Amino acid sequence: MEQQRASVDPWLLFAVLSLLGFGVVMVYSASAVFAEAQTGDALFYLKRQLINMVLGLVALGLGMRIGLQRLVKLAYPLLGLTFILLVLVLIPGVAVRAGGSSRWLPLGLMNFQPGELAKVAFVVYLAFSLTRKKDRIQVFSVGFLPHLMVSGVLVLLLLGQPDFGTAVTLTVIMFLMLFVAGARVIYIAVAGLAALPMAYLLVVGSEYRMRRLLAFLDPWANRFDIGYQISESLMSFGSGGVFGAGLGEGKHKLFFLPAAHTDFIFSLVGEELGLIGAGLVLLVFSVIVWRGLRAGLRSPSLFGTYLAFGLSALIGLQTLINIGVVTGVLPTKGLTLPFISYGGSSLICSMFAAGILLDISASGNRPEPTPDSKLTWP
Repeated sequence: MEQQRASVDPWLLFAVLSLLGFGVVMVYSASAVFAEAQTGDALFYLKRQLINMVLGLVALGLGMRIGLQRLVKLAYPLLGLTFILLVLVLIPGVAVRAGGSSRWLPLGLMNFQPGELAKVAFVVYLAFSLTRKKDRIQVFSVGFLPHLMVSGVLVLLLLGQPDFGTAVTLTVIMFLMLFVAGARVIYIAVAGLAALPMAYLLVVGSEYRMRRLLAFLDPWANRFDIGYQISESLMSFGSGGVFGAGLGEGKHKLFFLPAAHTDFIFSLVGEELGLIGAGLVLLVFSVIVWRGLRAGLRSPSLFGTYLAFGLSALIGLQTLINIGVVTGVLPTKGLTLPFISYGGSSLICSMFAAGILLDISASGNRPEPTPDSKLTWP
């Protein structure tokens, strides 16, 4: 009898590709005038984003084909590669500096940001480790401390760049995955409370983070100084009203709103497409998170369940943080909007994560599921 062929989740695939295509359109809308003034070519950022899109589609296909068995074997090597790249970024003269940070490694045609890879690699590691330790997850020295130590090293390397936003994201993802895996809530609560004074010291001990916090608390009091970016973002987003000014008709991208095609692209979505357009974008992101969680619940392996939860939470959390910053709900973090913002590293890693989710969704449709006992654990 011929075996039924597994198929990926069409809702998840459609949602990812929709955001990908929409992102290319919005990057062009946000960057054309700026690119013309900066480089003499209005299509400069569009052409680069199209290259990023192609690379992202390759990453999507790789994620769909790699399989859980290979990811099990790659969990530690991928984490090790991430550590090496994050160390290289801190070596003077090796990394590319921009905006006071050293977050990128030059790779010829593009600059790669290891912090983006760290997000996916850390989720894969956590899913692998939590599955292996499922029977001892409530033991502090086995189920909690090792994961805390690994995340601590990653956070320290990220803060050295500095990349506070990614450090916060990884910390939250770790606590969420530990909670889902069944770690003792008291351990998570104590670690979370202990992290608060550390975060406070990191903020007050850094001039630029303190400026961001002050801008967040009262952007209008510093309208033309530290609160300029968030003030412009709020005016851009709010000026769209319900229906928006129309695609391509935004005014704040005309040298008023900094980073209009990168971190603050959602402001332009609100201005040009209005509340309805912004709401539809949020709805598509919700579909990705929903179908990702659904794929995890239907996965025949515990590793697949943890992995799908972690990647879905990662995409959802980064989306909420980015939109929270744009709308003034959170202080500026420097995180991109997945699938939409301009940038190769973020897009490629987000598409790779989406490809893994699609592969997990297909594994749930296979007629003969593979339980954890049939996975080869190192």
